[in-house]
Amino acid sequence: MNAIDPISAAETLNETLATLGLAERLSLVASLGGRAVFTTSLGIEDQVITAEIGTNRFPIEVATLETGRLFKETVDLIDETESRYGMDIVRYHPRKDDIDEYVAKYGMNGFYDSVEARHACCGVRKVKPLARALEGAAVWITGLRRGQSGNRADTPFAEYDAERNLIKVNPLADWDIDAIKAYVADNSVPVNPLHARGYPSIGCEPCTRAIKPGEPERAGRWWWENDEKRECGLHVPDAALPSLESSEL
Repeated sequence: MNAIDPISAAETLNETLATLGLAERLSLVASLGGRAVFTTSLGIEDQVITAEIGTNRFPIEVATLETGRLFKETVDLIDETESRYGMDIVRYHPRKDDIDEYVAKYGMNGFYDSVEARHACCGVRKVKPLARALEGAAVWITGLRRGQSGNRADTPFAEYDAERNLIKVNPLADWDIDAIKAYVADNSVPVNPLHARGYPSIGCEPCTRAIKPGEPERAGRWWWENDEKRECGLHVPDAALPSLESSEL
């Protein structure tokens, strides 16, 4: 019997998910078999997915990357969300030796000095913990949306992540921010109070600012960099980012 081609399987899943509503998408993904993990940043779109998982009791693990540099409002929202939906959100922290190595090389806030140093910080605080969160997972669910940035405009509902050898599912790929806000209002979903203060996209506190009127949703992330495609490395191949040990940092 021939093994199932994961790329073809992801393409078929992508086509099927396009025809379904959010609850149906998550229900289907949860039924695929294997461990399904949803990684949440506690942003407004992620809270929508968490609400669906918690309300419907889908067998999907909810995890977050507790980087050590999050806003207090974000950390408080983890506890509030757990209480609201009667669930456990698994926290993945950076390892102390990785942080110590980074600080020794760049300083605590060295990410302001160069793109390479910022990538290295994201690497130890986010990318490495993500690898632990997804270890052994068959499906990775994210809150990526096409409207978040130009770099995400072609986000599919499902794709094969060859680097991590799993299916990556983006169930909100076709949702716009108005639909997100309407869902939150209709379902009394707890959200980060920073959203009301001009932070549509919220990451680590030193690396996030409020946006100005007319700016893209993610303009407040790593705002001191000029690259319009700036990302932390969670949703791009590791090969595209420098490692901490790289001489090119």
